[in-house]
Amino acid sequence: MKLSTQALFALLTVASLHAQADEQSCSTVQMADPGWSDIASTNAIAGLLLGGMGYTAKVDTLAVPIAYGGLKDAKVDVFLGNWMPAQQGFYDKFVATGDVTQYAKNLEGTEFTLAVPDYVWDAGVHSFTDLNTYAEQFGSKIYGIGSGAPANLSIQQIIKKNEFQLGKWKLVESSEQAMLSQVRRAVDKKQFVVFLGWTPHPMNVEIKLHYLTGGEAYFGSSGSVYTLTRKGYAQACPNVAKLLGNLVFTQEMENSIMADVVNTKVSYPDAAKKWIKANPAVLDKWLDGVKTLDGQDALPVVKTRL
Repeated sequence: MKLSTQALFALLTVASLHAQADEQSCSTVQMADPGWSDIASTNAIAGLLLGGMGYTAKVDTLAVPIAYGGLKDAKVDVFLGNWMPAQQGFYDKFVATGDVTQYAKNLEGTEFTLAVPDYVWDAGVHSFTDLNTYAEQFGSKIYGIGSGAPANLSIQQIIKKNEFQLGKWKLVESSEQAMLSQVRRAVDKKQFVVFLGWTPHPMNVEIKLHYLTGGEAYFGSSGSVYTLTRKGYAQACPNVAKLLGNLVFTQEMENSIMADVVNTKVSYPDAAKKWIKANPAVLDKWLDGVKTLDGQDALPVVKTRL
């Protein structure tokens, strides 16, 4: 069957409008932030780049389980905070089943386990097995982060199974900032305190701390952070996906941004923008092959807008 020129033009117009609608449907990128400083930093970087490209990054503060559920239900597009192996349980439940996509690795060489201040380390607490020896000094308490966080679940399993003789201990759950405030108060008074520590994070500069050995079965050893997307997102929004695949961070980068926020009280976007301006070469890799929302090469446009 032959199509008239008019009919063919109509079909092409419809196809063009359909493609344009698909592109516009990607113009707002829904992102999750579990309330962690490192993810606030990487979200700020992604948000600046997306904004420069003509997109809008909308960040919602969501506990980790809610973030995964949002990805599964397509209410969240992107989560930059898949810490592995700490989130192995969530990986098994959501990623391994195909409901959520682990799209790219964005950071290597992380550490996430229990930590103590230097004076507690010097007193002889070097391992998980040392903790109960000093139960009275610690008040039999471990300070964790927000409820439902994978690391908290690991601590709860340790207590439930009486691993390292910690069966009578208690996990104190709170936000990251509340936990660190408690740690600072303890450090000021040279009191014993054990808490969740991780790197990258400015706590490693602010507090003289040591990471305990022996908890690898629950927290793993050196890990990585991955970018998660909702199922099918890369196919629906290939340009944003290209950016996400390019976004690889370093510990030095994240620590610098987080430290700037802590020390100068600037916002995460302002700290991220300051870092990018001081290190513009990083844009070459991040924006390689990436377009603006209206189809221009992203690199020169973003550089101008930043």
